Amino acid sequence: MGVALLAIAVYITHSLYYREAEKKDAFHRIRERGYLIALTDENTLNYFIYRGEPMGYQLILLETFARYLGVPLKIISSKSIPTLNYYLKNNAADLIALNLPITTEGNSLVSFSMPFGETRLALVQQKASGKNKDDTAYVKSLNDFPSDTLHVRQNPFFASIYHSIYKATKKKAILRESAIFSQEDLIRLVSEGKIRYAICQENVAMVYKRYYQNIDISLIAFPHYSYGWGVGHASDSLLAEINKWLGEYKSSGKLKKIYLDYFNNQRIVNLLRSNYFSVNSNRLSPYDDILHEQSKRINWDWRLIASLVYEESNFRPGQVSTRNASGLMQLMPETAVKYGIDSLSPPARQIEAGVKYLQYLDKQLPKDIIDPRERVYFVLASYNVGLGRVMAAREKAEKYGRDKGKWNRHVDYYLLRRSKSNPMANPDSVGTFFPDYKTEGFVDDIVTRFYHYRNLIR
Repeated sequence: MGVALLAIAVYITHSLYYREAEKKDAFHRIRERGYLIALTDENTLNYFIYRGEPMGYQLILLETFARYLGVPLKIISSKSIPTLNYYLKNNAADLIALNLPITTEGNSLVSFSMPFGETRLALVQQKASGKNKDDTAYVKSLNDFPSDTLHVRQNPFFASIYHSIYKATKKKAILRESAIFSQEDLIRLVSEGKIRYAICQENVAMVYKRYYQNIDISLIAFPHYSYGWGVGHASDSLLAEINKWLGEYKSSGKLKKIYLDYFNNQRIVNLLRSNYFSVNSNRLSPYDDILHEQSKRINWDWRLIASLVYEESNFRPGQVSTRNASGLMQLMPETAVKYGIDSLSPPARQIEAGVKYLQYLDKQLPKDIIDPRERVYFVLASYNVGLGRVMAAREKAEKYGRDKGKWNRHVDYYLLRRSKSNPMANPDSVGTFFPDYKTEGFVDDIVTRFYHYRNLIR
């Protein structure tokens, strides 16, 4: 009996120990990895690119939370909510950043953060007026719902809510869950008359009603519910950090401001009319075809060069800086002359010259920078501040015990600190560069934007 009790005690102690280790592990993984991995979907509100700029309600929240943690952010996006949930379940990411309904059923899938908003579900249908006078199809109450198809987005977090709506139609609705269409797609299909009825979150539907003016969203299909983010069940430590940050962010009023910026903004009309909106197209700029072609010269992903162009000129070919750097690639006058262009040269020639200069810098860098990603960082830094300054920073990094073949937290640290003595002992010895130089963050900004381009532009 005593042996049995001892065995049980050991088992309980062992289980509690590892359960505690699991609690610490989620947050500990982020610290060890060095960055936060978040999941979100691709749409007009949460995560998108407009004229080269990554935007979105969830993106802003995630960037703010990552800064709170003091780590960089990596995003995995998908139009499929079940896919995102699968990634979280298999520890491919740390959290799902969506407006997930906080339900008892949902608790079996994730651990929810504290609520940071609420909305309702609305029935989306065409107005019973104008050219489409089909009053028999217009639904005024779920009790009167016809024996017809009701389209919803496939989303395991809404399963119980969808079932409640189905029962409210007296089980006459034929629920069809779509794995490929987003809420925005369903609203568009209703507007175009390709489907009759859809269920969408009211706050999302209200945004799109500004563009699709023939839709009606007045019938509430499900009352107010709270929503939050989701983490894995073994992520108590991360959940605590999220809730602490959310509490501070909500009380500061910033969360409400960000919400209104996206959910109460007329710009949706301009976005949906643009050829350079990632939800509508796979184009970043008028120069994508040129970038595709010229990227072969240096064997870079064209979207990386596009990110550099956006950083330099926002895709505006006539830009001239205070130091006379000009054009899409913001080449200095002496460099532009070397490649036979000026500020009036056609965009194709400007991009060709900029890529040739990137190619030149790559050839000038020492061969001991072996990692292809590190070479990209060094080329971008050299493009920004000049090869000489980068080489000098490499020497200083080596002198003070850092790796001269690595950019982040190694050579980049010494590029900004120009004292002759050990900059580690003089942390305020940050050199003053010309106004055009944006060394601190220049490389990171380009690479981060490239990852967003790679997520959303295919």
